[in-house]
Amino acid sequence: MISTILAITGWFAFGLAILIGLLLDMVGLFGNWIILGAVGFAAALTGFDHFGGYTLLILLGLAILGEILEAGAAGAGAAQFGGSKGSMLWAIIGCILGAILFTPLIPIPIVGTIIGACIGSFAGATLYEFLQAKKQLHTAAWVGMGAAMGKVAGMFAKTLIGVIMIAVAAMMY
Repeated sequence: MISTILAITGWFAFGLAILIGLLLDMVGLFGNWIILGAVGFAAALTGFDHFGGYTLLILLGLAILGEILEAGAAGAGAAQFGGSKGSMLWAIIGCILGAILFTPLIPIPIVGTIIGACIGSFAGATLYEFLQAKKQLHTAAWVGMGAAMGKVAGMFAKTLIGVIMIAVAAMMY
C-alpha cells in the first residue's frame, strides 16, 4: 500500500517536473535541464530499469543542442537581416544583458526576462551596426529586428527540443 502511494506520488512529481520544464522552455529558460534532471532522477530511483545510460546521454545531447540553438538564434536572426558578424555577437551579448537587466525591472515573473532578452538582442545588434559598421539608423534597426525575431525563434526551437526529449524518454521507457 505505501509503496503504491510512493510510486504514484513519484510519477506525479515526475510529470509535474516535465510540465514545468516545458513551460520554462517556452520562455527561454532552463527547462530542458529540468527535464533531463527529472528523467535522471527517475532512472536512479528505479535502478535504471526504465531509463538507461544511453537515454540520459541522448537527452544530455539534446539539452545542449537546445541551448546552442537558442543562444545562436538571435545572432542568426541579425545575420539573416543583413547584419555583420559583430552584430551577431552583440545580439547574443545584448540578449544576456537585457535578460539580466529587465528581470528585476518588470516584476512579472519571467515576462521581464523574455522582454529584456528580446530588447537586448535588438539593442545589441542595432548599436553595433549603427556605431561600428556605420550603417544608417533604419538599416541598423532592421538588423536589430532580425535579432529580436531570432531570439523568439530560438525559444520556440528550444521548446521543440524539450518535446523531442520527452518523446525520446517515452520511447526508451
